[in-house]
Parts: sequence; structure tokens; C-alpha cells
Amino acid sequence: MYLKRGAWRGARARTSAMVLGAALMIAGCTSGDGDEPDDNAGAGISQQPKDTDPFWVNPDGNAAQQVAAYMKDGKKEDAEEIRKIAQQPTGEWIGPENPEQEARGYTEAADKAGRTALLVLYNIPHRDCGQYSQGGAADGNAYRAWIDGVAKGIEDRDTTVILEPDAVLHLVDGCTPEEFHEERYDLLKGAIAKLKSLKNTKVYVDAGNAGWGHPDQIFEPLKWAGIDQADGFSVNVSNFYTTRDSIAYGKQLSAKVGDKPFVIDTSRNGNGPYTEGDPNERWCNPPGRALGESPTTKTADPLVDAYVWVKRPGESDGECKGGPKAGEWWAEYALKLAKATE
Repeated sequence: MYLKRGAWRGARARTSAMVLGAALMIAGCTSGDGDEPDDNAGAGISQQPKDTDPFWVNPDGNAAQQVAAYMKDGKKEDAEEIRKIAQQPTGEWIGPENPEQEARGYTEAADKAGRTALLVLYNIPHRDCGQYSQGGAADGNAYRAWIDGVAKGIEDRDTTVILEPDAVLHLVDGCTPEEFHEERYDLLKGAIAKLKSLKNTKVYVDAGNAGWGHPDQIFEPLKWAGIDQADGFSVNVSNFYTTRDSIAYGKQLSAKVGDKPFVIDTSRNGNGPYTEGDPNERWCNPPGRALGESPTTKTADPLVDAYVWVKRPGESDGECKGGPKAGEWWAEYALKLAKATE
């Protein structure tokens, strides 16, 4: 099976003060209308045209910081390559410790720029079946409290949420033990209900990718997880399947869950999936990959609400193929992704 893991970027613990400070800095670095570069952002990162891509570009993300570092070192060509990543909106993965502060910081910065925040929630108990991104909330009550914190941070600001990559998929493929299934369905339904109670929040439940299996295997579990209350589902999160294959998979699945629309993670699918080496780790920092279509709401199919970069290109999938811990920035890999992209 071709599963995605290693998306978690919580390897770096952040205190509440750090989160609030970063949020203030981000908000302060964003220009008033969000369309012009702001020199205070270091790398001069601006927002994309709103009619093409409504999602917020973080002017102080890892890629933007790398651009600034390369410019300072006189590596202008490398800086321009990494700018291909830095200038695009990517998902902000909310950490386990300060969900309210983080969600508020990102959504306030996005709101100031006149854009929509893209948040990724990845903290379900028994996450990732003990693999590179293992962890998650200690139990169901801790998860509910965490979701409550995220919701308090978002308030009424425009936000799109990608909910729990792999959480439903791992119930289907046998990775998550049976004893945790009932609770997980309940937690996902509760999270959808809580987030959809907010005025301007859209929720897309993760639904695997084009290479793991068939939509027939996951459509009922998605219904048990509350897909009917969500805005739709996400496919290809942190994976490499082509947009064409992802659309085909998503449309088959959509037909089985009430014609729900979906979003596709195109962050690293420019060259499609890796087909060499150990089949069980083809998903983990594969060589020879490239950035995919830029994030946009102008897609190739009316059922596809958007192409989004859920996975942040340049952040490691895990400690494989020479990579650092899951979620840590890996400049060498980021540069290879960018250079392989036309």
C-alpha cells in the first residue's frame, strides 16, 4: 500500500509566547491589501491574486526564511528556486500545545491580508500507527479540548480546514487497531460539528489517495466519520499521485458520498509517484520529485474546489533517505524539488 505518513510538523516544540510573538510578527509583515511585496518580510513574499488563489501566503514560513538566508549569502539563484515554494500558500499544521493561540495567529494574519487561512489538524489519538509521525492527543477528551481550542482561535474568520490526514484511511487498511475505531469515528464527527458551527469555516475530511486502494473501501467509513456534515474531502495529502489520477479517484469517491466536492494536495506531485526502492517507503522523501500545480481555485473539474499545498514542500517526511525528523525543514530536498519544476 502507498500510504502517506510523515506530515507532522510538530517536532519543534513552541511555547505560547513564541506562538503569539510569531503571529504578531506575521500580521505586522503583511501589507494592507496583501497584493504588494513587503520588505519587512525579509524575502519580499507577497500574496497571490485573490481571484486565482484566496489562500494566505505566510511571509515568514520556512521557505521564505530560506530565501532570505540564501539572499544574505549571495546565493541568488538558489534563492529564486526556493521562492517557487515561498510565494505559494501552504497549510499551517496546528501543534498540540497551543491550538487556540496558533489558530488565532494564523487566521488573524490571513484576515488582515484579506485572505483565507488554510489550517491542517493532525492530532487524532493513536496517530500514524506508530510510524514517523506517531503521537497525537493523549485520549478522546484531550482531543476534544484541542479541537475546542482551535475553534476558539478561528472564531468567525475565513478558514479552510484539512481534517486529520490518514485518520479514516488507517481505520480501513487495518493500521489502527479495532479497539480505537468507535472512538475515532466519534471524535471526527465531533470535530466536524464543532468546526462547522463556526460562521466562515470550511472542512475537508481526508480521504486517502489514488494509490492506496479503491473508493469502495472508504466511502462508508467516511460517512461514519460525518462526511455529510463536512464541505467535502481531501485527497493526495503529502503524497505524489498526479493531479489527473487524483481527480479520477476523487470523482469516483464523490459519487459514493453524495457528490461532495474535494481538494487535491498538489504540493509535490509534479513528477508523479516514485516507483523504485522499497515499496513500503516510496512515500518517504522520494528522490526526483517536483512541485505540482500552484494552489488555485481554478481547477480542471467542477467537483475539485481547489488545488492546495497541504504538505509544505521542503519539510521532511521522516528519517529516511537521509532526511531529518518528520516535519523539519530540509533545504537540500526543497532545492531539489524546486529545481525539478519547470
